[in-house]
Amino acid sequence: MSTSPSARPTIPSTVWSTRGRHTATAAADVVREHLRRLKDDQVIDDFKEVPDDESPEGHRVFEARWRVPDAVTVRARLTLTDVPEAGSDAGQEWTLVAEAERPWEQRWPSPAAVFWPWEYESDPDHVTPTGLRLGDANPLPADEQDMRRVLRGAQRDGWSIDVVVHEAMTPDAMGRRPLTRFLPPGLRHRVVEHRASPHQLRAVNYALRDSGVEVPRGGAVVLPGTPAPPDADAADLAVRTVFLDGSEPTGLVDAVVRFAALPRPLPDGGQEALAALRDDWSLLTLEEELARERRLVAMYAEALEAMTKSRDLYREAAERAHEALTVYRETGSVEAPEPQQTKPADKSGTSPLQQLTRTFERLKWRPAPSSNGTTEAEETPES
Repeated sequence: MSTSPSARPTIPSTVWSTRGRHTATAAADVVREHLRRLKDDQVIDDFKEVPDDESPEGHRVFEARWRVPDAVTVRARLTLTDVPEAGSDAGQEWTLVAEAERPWEQRWPSPAAVFWPWEYESDPDHVTPTGLRLGDANPLPADEQDMRRVLRGAQRDGWSIDVVVHEAMTPDAMGRRPLTRFLPPGLRHRVVEHRASPHQLRAVNYALRDSGVEVPRGGAVVLPGTPAPPDADAADLAVRTVFLDGSEPTGLVDAVVRFAALPRPLPDGGQEALAALRDDWSLLTLEEELARERRLVAMYAEALEAMTKSRDLYREAAERAHEALTVYRETGSVEAPEPQQTKPADKSGTSPLQQLTRTFERLKWRPAPSSNGTTEAEETPES
């Protein structure tokens, strides 16, 4: 398995994430209308479009909250951005991160279906950032150099789970249908399916030689990604036989489900997206708003108490300094230096402040003079 020298934090078990690109225009309008319809149908509890002045520049942010079976609350955040180095006709990239109150179960509905109207098996408006169709069977390029580029990109992209299926023979219409339709709902929008034609097997395995896995003839393999999960086993990722006759590929489904359950590293940008979901969440219930206000009140009270203690400490220090200065002036035994008079630097390394402090200490412990000018120690007769 290919690994990275620098360890990345893993995806929390409560988190579901993916990203893609909406190729049609007016992506924000599509999301807004779909969320409004789901709220009216009581499929979701609530949603919010974050105001532009509260969102990063050039981003449109939507938040939604709903409940899955067993009354588990899910919070999700979708961020739309313009496609880098592309025109307005290229659509917008989207990043979706959702988090549940307990570890995620793949039988739960896909958060992507909450924000986007996935009305077909393969939505023509959605592709991966590398241009592959989500929910479709993507043929690998005939050119070997382009094929290696696609597989390298699939290995580096940790946002999706990539599967390579080898067609032992040219499939019929049923065999060309995507296998992702058999996956649990929570995986259907996270898995990208690649199809290798019968004569591409050797070239595909040569391109995957550094990944530690290979595609069996007439079978499939789940790509481990870069870096690979520590617990990934090449034997568990490979499926020896996949029948492309319209029947459910149970072996492939099991392999994908096992791989999705492994603790996988956060992809590039995943840590920032998760932090935005947790730290910038603004779609609060009434109870959550009250709890937040209580936390703010407690925080302000602690800050005020700390400021009060600091003020008292400064006041006490000032009073002690004033008392010491009064004793210093009343004794008259040491003349205070004039402010405009400068003295040569003390070669011993003692600062004027330290000298003054020591003088205060000597004055503090010096016996007070009696009325006849002698100290109490001088008046005491020797024994």
